[in-house]
Parts: sequence; C-alpha cells; structure tokens
Amino acid sequence: MIRILAFGAVPNEEIFSRMESAADVSAVVGEIIADVRARGDQALLEYCRKFDRAELKSLEVSQRELDAAVESVGPELMRVLEQAADNIRDFHRRQIRQSFVIADKEGVVLGQRVLPLARVGLYVPGGTASYPSSVLMNCIPAKLAGVPEIVMTTPATGGQLNPAILAAARVAGVDRIFLLGGAQAVAALAYGTESVPRVDKIVGPGNAYVAEAKRQVFGQVAIDMIAGPSEILIVADGGCNPRHLAADLLSQAEHDKLASAVLVTDSMELAKAVAGEIEVQLAKLPREEIARASIENNGKIIVAPSLEQAVEVSNELAPEHLELAVEDPFALLPKVKNAGSVFLGRSCPEALGDYLAGPNHTLPTMGTARFSSPLSVDDFVKKSAFTYYTPAALKAVAPSIAAFARKEGLEAHARSAEIRFEEGTK
Repeated sequence: MIRILAFGAVPNEEIFSRMESAADVSAVVGEIIADVRARGDQALLEYCRKFDRAELKSLEVSQRELDAAVESVGPELMRVLEQAADNIRDFHRRQIRQSFVIADKEGVVLGQRVLPLARVGLYVPGGTASYPSSVLMNCIPAKLAGVPEIVMTTPATGGQLNPAILAAARVAGVDRIFLLGGAQAVAALAYGTESVPRVDKIVGPGNAYVAEAKRQVFGQVAIDMIAGPSEILIVADGGCNPRHLAADLLSQAEHDKLASAVLVTDSMELAKAVAGEIEVQLAKLPREEIARASIENNGKIIVAPSLEQAVEVSNELAPEHLELAVEDPFALLPKVKNAGSVFLGRSCPEALGDYLAGPNHTLPTMGTARFSSPLSVDDFVKKSAFTYYTPAALKAVAPSIAAFARKEGLEAHARSAEIRFEEGTK
C-alpha cells in the first residue's frame, strides 16, 4: 500500500527521501570494459552468448534483416512511429542553433561556429521492456543537428531481433545497428572494435551496468547523462479523478522496482481515494510485481497545506516528470523551478510525452533537474569560437593585453602582444 504523509506531521527527511541506490557494479563493469578494449569483437561475441543467449556470426544487422523487421511490424505501428517522429522533428527543429559573426568594430571579426558531432552512439535497452520510442527521441535530434553517422546498439535477447526497435531505427534514420547490450556495448562504442566504430558521444537509457559503463568511459567520449530510475511527481487539486491519477502514477512505477511515483495534493480525501485506486489497478497490471515493489518502496502521497506548498515540495525533489493536474496549471507553471518535463492540466498524462507529443523524453533524474536539461539538438553539436584582428586593431588593445597578463604574472603573454609593435620587428 502506498504511504500517505501529512506535510508537517512527519520529518522532512521522510518527505524528501529518495529511492535507494542500486548495488555497486563498478568493478564488474570495469572488467568488462577492459576486456572489450583488449579483445574487441571476440569479447563482444562471448558476452552475447553469456548475457543475451545469442549465438551470432555477425554483430551488425544486415539491410535484409532490417527490411524484414519493418515488414513484420505491420502498417499500423509504422503509422504511429511516423506520427510520433513528425511531432518530435517539429518540436526539436526549433532548437537548431546558427553560427554567427560579429563585425561591428573596425578591424575586428568575431564569431562562433556550430558544428555537428561526427558520429554518435545510441544505446537502446532490450531487457524487461524495450523502447522503440527511445530510438526516435535520441536519433531525431541528432539528425537535425547534422550528425553524419548514428550507430545504434541493442541486444538480441535469445538471439531474437526486436522488430519494433528496428522499425523505429528505420523511421528515425539510424545508419548502422549492432546487436549488443550492457556495459560491453558501451565499451565498444567508446573505444571501437574490429566491427563497431568508435563514437564521439553515447546517448540512451539503460540499467545500472549501462549507467556505470557510461560513467567510466566519460572523458573518452561524451555522454548524455547518468540516468537513474524513472520518476513522476503529480501536483493535484481536489477536483481530479483519482482513477486518472492512480493510472499516471503506475505508468512510471511499472518501469522499474526502483522507480519513484509521488503525488502531492492539498486534499486528504483525494489522497485516500488515489491510494485505494492504486490497489485496484495494480491487480490488473501485467507488470504488477515490478509496479507494486516501486509503489511500496518508493511511492508516497503527500498532503500539503496548499498547491503552492505542493509546488515547493516538487521543486525540492526536482522530478523527471511533473504533472500539474489542477484547474489552472498555467497559474502554477511560473512557480515551477526544477523539473525535467512538465505536463499541464488534467488531460495531459505523462505517457503523452513518452510517445507522441514531441518534447524529448530523455530527461534528468535523481534531482539533477536542478541543474540539467532534457536531451536536445544542443547535445549533438559542438561550438567553436573564432577571432580576427587587423594589425591596427591589435595595436590599439596591446597595452591592455600586456597589463592584464602582467597582473597575472604571465610575462610571455604580455610580450606576445607587445613584440609585434617593437621597432625592427614585423
């Protein structure tokens, strides 16, 4: 049964507590990464047999296999994938940044170039649930950024390809697909093997082993984030339908036993009704065991004195997903300071954002929404500044450069500006 906590009646540490961290897997992951670096494809094929029960002759998905997967999913799923992809492209297209040049001072030209990364690796899980939606959310912004090559890895569990994931890869524009999962896939993308090319950045969700592998290879490559288990926080007023709120909470609880589902409301009556409805709906879920563990270990309903106080609780927790299920969500929105993605009103379930609306569903977790952002086109570009001064323009500022440099004790810096204007030098 989910806990109901009255704000002010229990210690703050219980109100603001988070889920327990997963077990430390750093040593195991480190060994896998070292093995892949040392033995390349041979190590990858052995891990496919060991962890995925897949006897593979080739790690890469052929065009024929991709065509067969697309054919097998049927036209209805392809229609939905295309619909979602269109919405995602439309939203993310507005994030594209342009290079710029400043030439408003005589003899001076400044600017910034925005350049796409050369190659990006996309990790797609294939464990207790598979996510073709993540393929769209991670690949489409990279394509819009102009990334020339996108490499995807996804495990072939039991040797079987997941046709929905491959169909999503076709729709999104993935260039190459490899049948790899776990920390070994991250290692292959980070360092390269005989078959798998080295990438500049790795994006996409995964389990604790994948997250730890991304942490360990960061610096060799860029990563999107270290994602924790899924989170939802709902701020709701007394006018909400408890059945709807329970369904929304369970939509995240079914992801993972470590997922977090929190409701904050100003109505004790609603709190009790939602708690009861969660029990009713849990019994009907195919993933009941997972969802129940999440609700009992990490779920809670907090009864706050006001909706404003409820938003303060949300800001403290900085949730991945925030629903403002209230009569006037736009009045509360300016008070929201920390959230990955915000869903406004009573007709906007978080699942809308997972699949179809358009904003990215790769979001900061574990309170990191305090300082980080959803995945975007910006994640797939790098920026380079440039500077041009004519001799006359440099001469005008050389004394200032030298004075600044000497203040920092860097005589060679000062001399590099002054020497160009000493008599007898060119």
